[in-house]
Amino acid sequence: MRTLVFSLAFTSLAGLALAQAPNAAGRQQFETRCAHCHGGDATGGEGGPNIIDQIDSRTQSELADFLRTGRPASGMPAFDLPAADMTALTAYVRTLVPVPSGDPPPEVRKKIQTTDGRTLEGRVLNEGMNDLQMVTADRRIHLLRKAANDRYREVTSQTDWSTYHGDPSGNRYTKLTQIDKSNVARLAPMWVFAVPNVQQVQNTPIVAGGIMYVSSANEVYALDAGTGRPVWHYQRARTKGLVGNASGGFNRGVAISGDRLFMLTDNAHIMSLNRFNGELLWETEMADWHQNYNGTSAPLVVGNLVITGTAGGDEGVRGFVAAYEAATGKEVWRFWTIPKPPEPGSETWKGNSWMHGAASTWMTGTYDPQLDMVYWPAGNPGPDFNGDNRDGDNLYSDSILALDVKTGKLKWYFQFTPHDIHDWDAEEPPVLIDTNWQGQPRKLLIQANRNGFFYVFDRATGQLLLAKPFIKKLNWAKEIDKNGRPVLNDIKEQANGESLVCPGIQGGTNWYSTSFNPGTGLYYIQALERCNYYSKRDLEWQAGKGYMAGVARPDPDETFVKSLRAINIQTGAIAWDLPQGAARFPGSAGVISTASGLVFFGENSGSFMAADAANGKVLWDFPANQGWHASPMTYMFDNKQYIAIASGLNIIAFALPE
Repeated sequence: MRTLVFSLAFTSLAGLALAQAPNAAGRQQFETRCAHCHGGDATGGEGGPNIIDQIDSRTQSELADFLRTGRPASGMPAFDLPAADMTALTAYVRTLVPVPSGDPPPEVRKKIQTTDGRTLEGRVLNEGMNDLQMVTADRRIHLLRKAANDRYREVTSQTDWSTYHGDPSGNRYTKLTQIDKSNVARLAPMWVFAVPNVQQVQNTPIVAGGIMYVSSANEVYALDAGTGRPVWHYQRARTKGLVGNASGGFNRGVAISGDRLFMLTDNAHIMSLNRFNGELLWETEMADWHQNYNGTSAPLVVGNLVITGTAGGDEGVRGFVAAYEAATGKEVWRFWTIPKPPEPGSETWKGNSWMHGAASTWMTGTYDPQLDMVYWPAGNPGPDFNGDNRDGDNLYSDSILALDVKTGKLKWYFQFTPHDIHDWDAEEPPVLIDTNWQGQPRKLLIQANRNGFFYVFDRATGQLLLAKPFIKKLNWAKEIDKNGRPVLNDIKEQANGESLVCPGIQGGTNWYSTSFNPGTGLYYIQALERCNYYSKRDLEWQAGKGYMAGVARPDPDETFVKSLRAINIQTGAIAWDLPQGAARFPGSAGVISTASGLVFFGENSGSFMAADAANGKVLWDFPANQGWHASPMTYMFDNKQYIAIASGLNIIAFALPE
């Protein structure tokens, strides 16, 4: 079995024991044909993924049929073995499935009666005292709760969270109102899921059909969204020798369409999994990771396309946005965020600097179905901090790109920070809202940019309507002129080669979520008041190395402030400001707002909080005491509204107690 093989699902269980004694003939077949890709215990190797759950989910005859057919399109060959060899191989493979010591074999089957009069029969995936997960012959997962008279009640989600931001518009706003100002003080954690083997969780879960999907690098966990109990787990080995953010083991999320999940791998591949069992359906290489590409973001599904970019800007890649067929993984179009000579815009790069000019696309874009356009944020130019060898504006770095969905053609763009030398990418959420502007209905795009300015655009044409500072510590520019270009201040370099610039490297805000609430007319962001001393150095690009040509160090005399801020989008004025507690490092938690008038956010010293959306008054405080690296989401499961967020290395789901 070769590299891209049937999917893996692996459930960690304590006290593992083999289901039966291995047979020598089957073991020889496995070690000869399978182990070099999937490892000697089938939990994944350098060339292939963990396949334990796929072994567990098939009978011995089904395994034999699968092996005879293979999956050539995904890199797994068919095995036409003599009957005796196939029997020995499949029998041995089944001994590799771990089971709890003293428990019955993994293929526990049950027949149960439901409260609505149905009979369900299938294989038990997981079971608690009061809940049961069953997969039936049609390979569908049923989430069940014990009821009276030995019957079970089937449960699911009534309102899903089916994309990274909950909606293709990028606006983390929910119409759910079960949790409101009158009861939010009673909010309590309902369940916790610890994500194993990671240094940091930056994931926003999605929920579809009662199942929550949580990802880390090259892994996906399917969870019962009402209990957090694992359903299945996909895993493959992480890429050795990788540079960039993905080497830290995090992944910000997956996308879903029908029965398919879509995820980026750490080495800049995009893959599709069956959402009911984690089976690998296809995988496509987007870019060569040896050239410093990596993958961390959640893709965006638009119709029959899956659209995404890659990370690697701080390592000097050449950025792009690409669309793939959801059914096959075939690339449909690609837009390079740095034009090569003689393409228009290439004149904004000096010499060959465009080749490693970054402008990576490491966060998820947004989509307008009426205009049929996607809006994708592009990162800063490379190398960071030193622009001496890349004279010019460096298009399309630090830009919003409005692209035709079907073709990938550029409709319009806006560059926030031409010739950026301060790492102020435009990866903050480009939020699409339909609301009144100066008394008239208008289709808007709004963004609080890392450079410290808040922007409003007509998203059909790209016309700039407003640009105002949203932070106080801003010294790099006086204003944004009528043409959208910053009017620069003359910041003097000190004798030691440093320059004090505000905002600092983390920006006035960053990649975490924002939210516009149509009920209040306010836009909620996490803002940073901070400066840095910048210095530069000479640096040549190298594969496998970083491409940050300088340093941004803190001002030792400064106490920086993080605030939850509400912006009046009509004027850019700050309607209210909620400063947060001091912390050694500013957290990267975003916000979500609700139709019931709440704003949920991760507070800087480690609390998860809810504030009144109208005035910023804190109404609820849960001291998680964790660093924040993700943004909250919400869903309705079994008629109960949940708010979930990654806290430290855990996913915590909150709801109102009974």
